[in-house]
Amino acid sequence: MTSVVLTDDHALIRRGLRDALGDEGVAIAGEAGSWDELEPLLAVTPCDVLVLDIQLPGPSGLDILTKLAARPKRPRTLVLSMYPEDPYAMRSLEAGADGYVTKSADTRQLVEAIETVSRGERWVSSQIARLIAGATSSSGGAPHDHLSPRERLLLVLLAQGLELAECAQRLGVEPRAAAVYRARLLEKMKMAGNAELAHYAKRHGLA
Repeated sequence: MTSVVLTDDHALIRRGLRDALGDEGVAIAGEAGSWDELEPLLAVTPCDVLVLDIQLPGPSGLDILTKLAARPKRPRTLVLSMYPEDPYAMRSLEAGADGYVTKSADTRQLVEAIETVSRGERWVSSQIARLIAGATSSSGGAPHDHLSPRERLLLVLLAQGLELAECAQRLGVEPRAAAVYRARLLEKMKMAGNAELAHYAKRHGLA
């Protein structure tokens, strides 16, 4: 059973999350309303995933991500926020988050995100994947800079381990069209398959 620590300064929201996640078989290992409460809790409470709000009293969720990133062993962290994905998702991922979900998401999507992050993978929605795909590489000459926006998005989705049929759904195209995009992607990247794409994406911070 996946265990999480909830960090949100609203007790009613934590209670709602606790009840909803408990119904889905997710164990709540602990709760905190601020960094002052979270820091000692993490020292004695192991968990698979830390679910973290951005807006907190004292250090914000982004500040907490920076604090955790400096530690030799940090918990896998999923940001759950009322703020829209653009630009807060990118800021959270750059600060060290392993995933970002808005509070408008349904319970099923939240559980999917928690389970994905607990496996050591990054969870992003289609919107966040588009933001990542559209970001310009700081080097200005990386191979993925020459991909079309749709090819970049497909690169991110394949790197996440999605099947081609699901990629097609996320892209809003037929599976046959997705297969064509994948073939073009592999040709442009000069790679043989999804494993190479996934390795590249992770090395460049795309997945």
